[in-house]
Amino acid sequence: MTNQILFIQGGGDNGFEADTALVASLQQALGKEYKINYPKLQSDESASDFGWIQLIGEKIDETNGDILLVGHSFGASMILKYLSESPANKRIKGVFLVATPFWDGQEDWQTALQLREDFADKLPEVPIFFYHCRDDEEIPFTHLQHYKRKVTSATFRELKSGGHQFNNDLTLVAIDIKSIK
Repeated sequence: MTNQILFIQGGGDNGFEADTALVASLQQALGKEYKINYPKLQSDESASDFGWIQLIGEKIDETNGDILLVGHSFGASMILKYLSESPANKRIKGVFLVATPFWDGQEDWQTALQLREDFADKLPEVPIFFYHCRDDEEIPFTHLQHYKRKVTSATFRELKSGGHQFNNDLTLVAIDIKSIK
């Protein structure tokens, strides 16, 4: 049986293209027992969350059977927002979040992306992993510390280097995914 993974890309104009190498790395490290669904999410500029919460829910619903969720950057933060605000209709076996921003700014576009104060209490009781490189040039390493304080049951992986794109190598994520039964 093939394990189903939904990979949610990072944001920005070239988020999908930039993360294609991450998906390829993850697929190579996981092997044929895993199938990664990597849909290109289009932002709806008129929606406060750019429409990603609804799109993530739709992509989860389209999956057959149990699912593992992987997200990078903006996509990782939107997975957390979705899981803490919407009950998933599928059994989620694990959540793997790479370079996840912690939205706490006061600008309108940032406040709409922020998690609720009690978001951690609303997350499914499944293994949750956070990964962050100390030399991430886009999402400061301090964002990981916010999640450490809030999601105390999660596993945190701190990498010395790799930048925002983890040197396009998600081998560590693959090892953790394979640990989920």
